[in-house]
Amino acid sequence: MNLSLGFSPCPNDCFIFDALIHKKIDTQGLDFTVIMEDVEALNNRAFQQELDITKLSYHAFLYLTNQYALLNSGSALGFNCGPLLVQNSENRIDNMDTASIAIPGKYTTANFLLSLAYPNSKNKKEVLFSEIEEAVLSGKVDAGLLIHENRFTYEEKGLQKIMDLGEFWESLIHAPIPLGGIVVKRSIESSMQKTIDSLIKQSVEFAFANPESCMPFVKQHAQEMNEEVMKKHIALYVNEFSINLGSVGKNAIQLLFDKAIENKLIEGVAPQIFVS
Repeated sequence: MNLSLGFSPCPNDCFIFDALIHKKIDTQGLDFTVIMEDVEALNNRAFQQELDITKLSYHAFLYLTNQYALLNSGSALGFNCGPLLVQNSENRIDNMDTASIAIPGKYTTANFLLSLAYPNSKNKKEVLFSEIEEAVLSGKVDAGLLIHENRFTYEEKGLQKIMDLGEFWESLIHAPIPLGGIVVKRSIESSMQKTIDSLIKQSVEFAFANPESCMPFVKQHAQEMNEEVMKKHIALYVNEFSINLGSVGKNAIQLLFDKAIENKLIEGVAPQIFVS
């Protein structure tokens, strides 16, 4: 059986899926057609239900619970790993409500958090995540919302932090921040959903047990990132929640859904979010 699988070229996703797609584990007869794109492109594919299994921003998942179920493995949750809102260190923003802000996508969790922190900030421009730093430095926008590896390099490029939205979330909710998860189409048979979940868990466990095994695949897609940044990136976004959400992870995700309903960002969700 062949299933379509979407994930990003970022080090954390390559780390998670390397053993699965390269059959370093027993995939129980399953083959995967891989689609690698940035997370907002994957979000948009999910809205069109193009992928059987995909990485998905938790913000996007708010709107897709009837179409997709969340797997217990493969997620990016944690503390001190949230998006950063930055400005050019040579400039000063007097009013965030009117400032132009580059965001990595409408349905990213980063934009969801920005909406909570600055609910009156409407002047947003969607920019590919890897181009946001340059948009701020060149003055195309007043501020930018950084995700992924850019959080390790922004200061040396002349950018200054306005707010760590991960810290904002943690002070608001006192729970890990849910950034992205792995979802599967609800139309896929329940037993197959559980098999997929188990295989992704095995893939993550293999990567933790054999961290150097996945590095050629990580480096292949990490563009100009140096190896130290790659490993920091993986350490930040791949952790015990990536193996299994557990009660703490599931509770954090439910709190995100509750906060979205409280702030009228969504009206309600499917009764069963997770693959049981």
